[in-house]
Amino acid sequence: MAKKFRPLHDRLLVKRVEAEEKSKGGIIIPDSAKEKPVEGKVIAVGNGKTLENGERRALELKVGDLVLFGKYSGSEIKIDGEEHIILREDDVLGVVEA
Repeated sequence: MAKKFRPLHDRLLVKRVEAEEKSKGGIIIPDSAKEKPVEGKVIAVGNGKTLENGERRALELKVGDLVLFGKYSGSEIKIDGEEHIILREDDVLGVVEA
């Protein structure tokens, strides 16, 4: 049975987008030389950040957004054998738009 995961507060569940297997020049990059991608797709979002006055601010990001994040940001977890990252919305550097 597939597990469901719902992040709390201003957190996001992100799945990394796989890196290219070849360089632009056509050179195949071995697994040992690849860096973990810093781009991912938002899989789930929390219900917002609670402000000091008690109000809740909704997140700007939504499920399906393609985002860039810092190399060492977030916490890595496995859900149903697949690697994901839990990030705070503040850890996201930007949204990739088509």
